[in-house]
Amino acid sequence: MFKVHALKAALAATVAIGWAAAAAAQAPPATSPSNSPVFRPTLGDLMTAFVQPRHLKIGLAGQTRNWEYLAYERHELEETFEAIEKLVPRYRNASMEDLLKMVEEPLKVLETAIKARDAAAFDAAYAKLTDACNACHVATEHRMVVIQVPRASMFPNQNFAVPKP
Repeated sequence: MFKVHALKAALAATVAIGWAAAAAAQAPPATSPSNSPVFRPTLGDLMTAFVQPRHLKIGLAGQTRNWEYLAYERHELEETFEAIEKLVPRYRNASMEDLLKMVEEPLKVLETAIKARDAAAFDAAYAKLTDACNACHVATEHRMVVIQVPRASMFPNQNFAVPKP
């Protein structure tokens, strides 16, 4: 009986080791094939590549009162901030959670205005969100980065108007 249990244990260990080896062989390398380090975007990279375009798209869609798209893009912006908090938990001497509290309330007010399809409330909420972005830039010693309501689109291949049925 002991031999049967020992044989089963040895077989189970062999299978487990084989699975672990197969999994390790399929795991992506920690570095690129040329052994150069993996690209790790900075907070500035993330803001420029993901947050600023979403802020811009919300402004452009808000000008056309495209409520369905606004709801989508506002949610995407919120998810982007959540991802940034995980990727960059601290910036200088501040926690990202604390920094992002600056945009928490403006995002909620913006959501309420979008759900209500209230143009005046949207404009005021978008202005508050923009002000919160700039307040964060001042708090992180980047007062030279000034966000504003968009005057033109950097997305000439996207129409922000409400689609016709």
